[in-house]
Amino acid sequence: MARHRWQVARAVTAVVAVMVTAACGAADRPGPSSGSPPVWPASGTGTVEIGGRPVTVHVPDSYDPARPAPLVLALHGYTSDAPELETFLRLTPESDRRGFVYVYPDGSTDDRGDRFWNATDACCGLSGAKPDDSRYLSDLISTVQGSYRIDGARVYLIGHSNGAFMAFRMACDHADQIAAIVAVNGATWNDPARCRPSEPVSVLAVHSTDDEAIAFTGGAIDGVAYPSAATTVTRWLGYDRCASAGRDAPGLDLVTDLPAAETSVRTYRQDCAGGSSVQQWTINGGTHVPHLGPAFAPAVTDFLLSQAEPAR
Repeated sequence: MARHRWQVARAVTAVVAVMVTAACGAADRPGPSSGSPPVWPASGTGTVEIGGRPVTVHVPDSYDPARPAPLVLALHGYTSDAPELETFLRLTPESDRRGFVYVYPDGSTDDRGDRFWNATDACCGLSGAKPDDSRYLSDLISTVQGSYRIDGARVYLIGHSNGAFMAFRMACDHADQIAAIVAVNGATWNDPARCRPSEPVSVLAVHSTDDEAIAFTGGAIDGVAYPSAATTVTRWLGYDRCASAGRDAPGLDLVTDLPAAETSVRTYRQDCAGGSSVQQWTINGGTHVPHLGPAFAPAVTDFLLSQAEPAR
């Protein structure tokens, strides 16, 4: 992750002052740029081009077109890309073990060639044209659903950093498509009026207390504020209409270079609408790109797959 650490350090000098130009055109709706339909893998891992962007797809051997499968969509951070995100999250073995279709797309590129998602006003379409990534990802979900037998009640997002901001944005804009999200070291809209989910979305918010990029206590990127970890969780308790009281659960050992059970867990389920839930995982002493251990991928997968949209 050395390259990723360098990229994050460069990208998030916004904690002090960000002067980056993002110059990319608006994203097209998903569809092959060549006019020929993409060839989706029947099993294993393959890459297709959707809307002019690479999209990596992993289909487990257990996938059966006769049985609807869950879908997990993973979103990389600013200056990163989809393959690097997978080296960080390592969700492919979980896809094979748990039977979900796993999709990890690339964002747009800015004038430096760095990839990003235009998520909230704080992160990370910093200037220039701003692609409609909310629409792009919503259409990508629909495109995947048209190519595989996907359980519409079990569509999930996980994102890191800028990808976590984007996961929150998607939960705000497309709650009818998404059952749950995991957001690692990102934040929701600072203005609560910008988020109006049409129905509940379960949220697992993972934050590092010593995050040097997206401050645990909140901050600003290029002068635009983002909320703290605590405020982000509180906002989603409100959106999901949960009672404010939560329960502490046993700590988790998710990071290899910190003492065991470094991650504290608080769960909110009481009175949450539609059977949703909110969880707050706090990596005590963790940084923006924590050294995730082998327990991380199974733990976040357990959370996601335990959530489903209520039947309509």
